Amino acid sequence: MSPVPDSPAPGAATSGPPAPDVTAAAVHDAADRIAGLLRAASGPGVRIPRSEWTVGEAAAHLALANRLMAGLAAGEAHGTYGDGTPGGLAAANTASLAAYPERDLDVLAEEIATSARAFTTAAAARPASAPAETPMGPMDLATFGSYLLTHILGHGYDIAVALRRPHMLTPANAALTVPFLRTAMPRVVNPRTASGHTACYRLRLRGAAAPPFAVTFTSGTVEVTDEPPRRPDVTITAEPVTFVLLALGRRTPVAAAARGGIVPTGRRPWLAPRFPGLFTAP
Repeated sequence: MSPVPDSPAPGAATSGPPAPDVTAAAVHDAADRIAGLLRAASGPGVRIPRSEWTVGEAAAHLALANRLMAGLAAGEAHGTYGDGTPGGLAAANTASLAAYPERDLDVLAEEIATSARAFTTAAAARPASAPAETPMGPMDLATFGSYLLTHILGHGYDIAVALRRPHMLTPANAALTVPFLRTAMPRVVNPRTASGHTACYRLRLRGAAAPPFAVTFTSGTVEVTDEPPRRPDVTITAEPVTFVLLALGRRTPVAAAARGGIVPTGRRPWLAPRFPGLFTAP
């Protein structure tokens, strides 16, 4: 059982597509909340449940990643960071942490907040449609902002759990992760679990601004589209925070269903619990 209350902090989603300043505000808020948790923590050695990392290591990773992404948003060349796959990113994370020994939580808190703002400042100076090279491959700047927010929220959740403090995920900021998660899905398909799989899933977030979308597997190959190409086999309606935690591997389908966080409907509802396992969490 999670050691922190799992109800999200107050926040309501709004209608319409997210504007760049909305995503920027969510990035600032999440980074500042994490910084506050770190400054109040007793030390960097607290272990994160179900992780090999401590709070200090997670904070150092966030500081490094925010700094890297800020440079990429500004159009700087930083070379490659892994090979874009979950395994390649994990190896790159291990190497970067070994080369960056800083674990002072006050120092890392300042870096996380400052570099998050460096990213949004750099992104605001360029069109949202401008291409960007990212650790998970090319995407436009607007989607890159969604990527940064997703990354901050995922590790911020881990830090909050470890410190037994409320996390910073809300329905509003969870909805802003959808552009990145949609883009990432074809890049993180698990070839073992998806092999030969054929099914059409329709996903919608309950009460959130993010529009529904379709994920269609054909003999193990996936396509993500705004509308399903055929009648969906199952529609998965998810509470937004639950959707993000499932996508990032922080919650199991069984736990999500038990809490009412996902509701499957359609002619093959039994496919819903299998869906998260078709991917390797980024």
